[in-house]
Formats: sequence, structure tokens, C-alpha cells
Amino acid sequence: MKVAIFGLGYVGAVSGACFAELGHEVVGVDVSRAKVDMINRGESPIVEEAIADLTVAAVKTGLFRATLDAAAAVKASDVSLVSVGTPTAADGTPDLAYVEAVVREIGEALAGMVHPHTVIIRSTVPPGATLERLAPILEKASGETLGERLHLVFNPEFLREGKSVKDFHRPPFTIIGAMSDRGYDDARRLYAGVECEIIRTDPGVAESIKLLSNAWHGLKVAFANEAARILVARGIEPRAALEIFTRDTVLNISPAYLTPGFAFGGSCLPKDLRAMVSIAEARQVAAPIMKAALASNEAHLATAISAVRACGRRPAVLFGLAFKPGTDDLRESPFVALAERLIGKGYPLRIVDPFVDASRLMGKNKAYIEGEIPHFVELMATDAEQAVDEAEIIIFGHATSIDKGAILERGPGKIIIDLTGDEDLAACGADYRGVAW
Repeated sequence: MKVAIFGLGYVGAVSGACFAELGHEVVGVDVSRAKVDMINRGESPIVEEAIADLTVAAVKTGLFRATLDAAAAVKASDVSLVSVGTPTAADGTPDLAYVEAVVREIGEALAGMVHPHTVIIRSTVPPGATLERLAPILEKASGETLGERLHLVFNPEFLREGKSVKDFHRPPFTIIGAMSDRGYDDARRLYAGVECEIIRTDPGVAESIKLLSNAWHGLKVAFANEAARILVARGIEPRAALEIFTRDTVLNISPAYLTPGFAFGGSCLPKDLRAMVSIAEARQVAAPIMKAALASNEAHLATAISAVRACGRRPAVLFGLAFKPGTDDLRESPFVALAERLIGKGYPLRIVDPFVDASRLMGKNKAYIEGEIPHFVELMATDAEQAVDEAEIIIFGHATSIDKGAILERGPGKIIIDLTGDEDLAACGADYRGVAW
């Protein structure tokens, strides 16, 4: 198929390279010339396992390219896939301005259309938005009635940053919220070659699965961390308790995310939990668990800050700035929040995260870190051994195996505050302190 993908962030860049690998002819569309030029050079605009090789191979075969010309991309395609951002608005709801603008642009390009075309929404939107807000915009802009030559589908993505390529090829399921048989068939054909269950449903249900999934993941993280704090206060080893707890795969579902660690963050879990809360408040539905998950996550961050402050104001090094290892995504990273608050308390702080390259940051990712820690570049250390030597407090979030080796070798005699529960650190001879274990 010929596919136009709008938005070359994590979802768009990964989807574009992976769809090209499946044999589709893909053109990525973005307002950022920098991203477009990177794709056309065979470079990925994101840091992600396997994506660099996949992108260069896709571009070399001629199956993946990028453009600033949205109209031309639409007119040359069978399918337009929308994967632009839906950031949190002031009231906690997802801001659909970018999605609506792109849908309108697609519709205008399709005005007077002759051949069938399917628009697939991959951006995370509130339940009901596809039919209530996007469908009328698409019909008005195109002059077409949905279900005839023009079709609209909601197809949520379940790509974890850091493992997006693997998740694309081995998803838990593929959900297609289709309003017509033609729309369903076009979306299903996109995934030919991906082995998984394909579930057809209506757009509203498909939209809700994405929010439910991320709200549940956030809840599981908060639950595990809250349980750990409570158990450790009673002298119980929480990792042992939760390890046994997760063996119940009949009622407790799965062990994913149910391990005590640091606060959750990133571009999905906090945003989608806030979205669920905003929906509940708008409908006057009580949502204490959703609210509590966010509050508990903030409390876990506060616990980590208290653990550092209990050591006194000493030189410290933080390993990990992106919200998870193997990526450079800094948006709503709990490590960014931790660093910002420690700096505010006057801590001399260095940061080690080799995946975060300031020269490669762009868009909302760059704007976020510059808004939180404007001088973060000055804090970044490239030599982990030197950073450990100069610090009295080592704060471990995540690190490469080489950088972790520097901690294990040079950490004895220093204070290590472990945010993730790494057993190697506990045995290295340092003054080891866990957050809730």
C-alpha cells in the first residue's frame, strides 16, 4: 500500500520504518524540516533500539521518504495515518489541536477525490473524539460523506519507547475501530506480516483501550511503589512479597510494571491518567484511584528526594536523565524532576546519560528540558568514572553496562541511592540505600 504518515515523532518514525520493512511505500510528513531532512538522509530523528538500521535500510530501498508537502503526500497515497502529538491541555484533557489541523489538511487535499482513501488515527484521543470531532472536520474539508469513497478508522498504538520496534512486530493485539468494511480492510492490510490477533470494534471502544491500558500501567507502577513503602515500614521485604504476588497470572493479570522502582513518567502514562481524571470530572464521576495514582507517583518522587536530602548537601551524580534507558525522551521524566528539585535545593549535581545528546534534541522534547533545567547541558558529564570520583552521593536511575561498571568499581565508600532496585549495587560495598527496599 501507499501510506502517508503525519508526524515523525516516536510513533511516526518507528511506524514509517516498520511499515516500509513490511513492503509498503511510506512517505512521512512533518512540519519540521530537520526531521524531514534526517529521514531523507537515512537517519532516524529518534533514539531507539534497532531504529537506526531499520531507517537507513528503508530509505535505501526507496520505500521510506519524508516531505513537508502534506497535500502531495495525501494525493499519492491510499492511506493517511495520523500520529501527531496530543499534549495535555490546561484542564488535563488531551489537546486535539494538532490532530484536528492535520485531519482538516488531509480532507482539503482529498477534495474532489476520485479514488477511495482511508484516514487512520493513531494519535491518542479521548473516547468519542474520532466520531464526534474528527469525522465532521474530515467530511466538511473533503466535501465527502464517510463510508462511500472516504473512510475513517481509529487504530491505537501500543509501542513502548525503547522497545518500539519489537512491540511493532510483536504487539499484544491490533485493534481496528472501523466505521466501514473498506476502512477495516485497509487498516488490516497494513499489518499483513505481523502475527497477532486483530480485533475489529467501533472507534470509541478502540480509543478507550489505549487510555485504559496506559492508565492501568501507571496504576500498576504506583501500586507497586506504594505497596513497597508500606511493607518496608513494617519490616517486610517488598520485592519478595511482590514477586510472589505477581505469580498469580489468573487474577493479578501479569508481572509487567509490578516491580518496586522509581516514579513513572514519559509522554504516555502521566498524560493518559490525567485524561481519565479529566473525563471523570467532566462527567461528575468519582475517580479516586486514578487521582491517587498520580498523587502516589508524586509521593514516590518526594521519597527519593528525602532520601538524598537525608545524606546532607554533598556533591552528587545522577545516572539517568531520560525517563527510561535506551531513549533520549525527557518529557515528564521523573529523573528530570528529581534533578530540578535537587538543583533548587542547592545540590552540586552532575548527570550521566549517554543517550541524551543535546545537539540531537528537537521539538517538544527540547522545549521541555529547556523549560525545566535551562542549563542542563552544563550538568551533563561524559566521563562516568570521573563523575563518580568527584561525587559523594551516587543516585542510580539507569545506566549503560559500562557506566554501571564504573559505579561498582569506584562506588565503595560512597553513598549509593538506588532508585530502581539493582541487586548488584547492594553488594558492591557502598553505603547502599534503596527508596523503598
